Amino acid sequence: MPAKGQHRKPRSLNSLTRVCIAAGTGGVALALPLVTVGHASAAEPAKASAAVSAKAQYTVAPGDTLSKIATAHHVKGGWKALYKANEKVIGTNPSLIRPGLHLTLNTAPVKAAPAPAKKAAPAPAKKAAPAAAKKAVSSSGYTKPVGDAAIGTPYHAQGSNWSSGYHTGVDFLVWSGTPVHSVAAGTVIHAGADGSYGNDVIIRHADGKYTLYGHLTNPVVSVGQTVTAGQEIGISGATGNVTGPHLHFEVRTTPDYGSDIDPVAYLAAHGVTI
Repeated sequence: MPAKGQHRKPRSLNSLTRVCIAAGTGGVALALPLVTVGHASAAEPAKASAAVSAKAQYTVAPGDTLSKIATAHHVKGGWKALYKANEKVIGTNPSLIRPGLHLTLNTAPVKAAPAPAKKAAPAPAKKAAPAAAKKAVSSSGYTKPVGDAAIGTPYHAQGSNWSSGYHTGVDFLVWSGTPVHSVAAGTVIHAGADGSYGNDVIIRHADGKYTLYGHLTNPVVSVGQTVTAGQEIGISGATGNVTGPHLHFEVRTTPDYGSDIDPVAYLAAHGVTI
């Protein structure tokens, strides 16, 4: 059944930019990076192949996330390395970057090399293996909703962005297209559109608690279906009221909005550490 109430008040993208591993958001960075590259001296041979150090500065534009910037500029180590290099500028929450911030990009060294005499034919692309439908489950019968993803916005974060005045779940920073799994066995009571949650799935568990998985690209289960712990129930995305792709995970004592409890503490009580 749909959740009652609103999860998040609508707002412009300029008010909050959420970091996430952002595939398929459609956002386009307007600010162009300024790249400075060291040049070989006149005494060096014209066809030298020594590595040239490359360092770049990038100005955050509306709609940017650390993941999107890291992917677009091939930052070695991804968004985590980019955040570490700019932690003093960004602050303690990597999910919040403001337009106008100047970030340092730590790109891999660039090597100058002569053009090949003959262009080689591109190798055929390898077909990606399909994602596993289930994941590892603890002895207690519980598991994480996604892999070892970091938490962006924590539970009970305060602010006017949410109708209740605080965040009712936790946000896992994952790419769009990431498989989402049921944390325990249960029965699906809702799967589909759910207001500001976008597409979500709500599952009732044997202990009387309910788990919600929000902002999905689409569910892969249906109402009334029985699921097992670790079973894939949906694909992560950026539907509903969001600033970027992520998984909103919520635990409730009833199916309705406003009955939330701490989801990290709930999983910890069942032997699952986030």
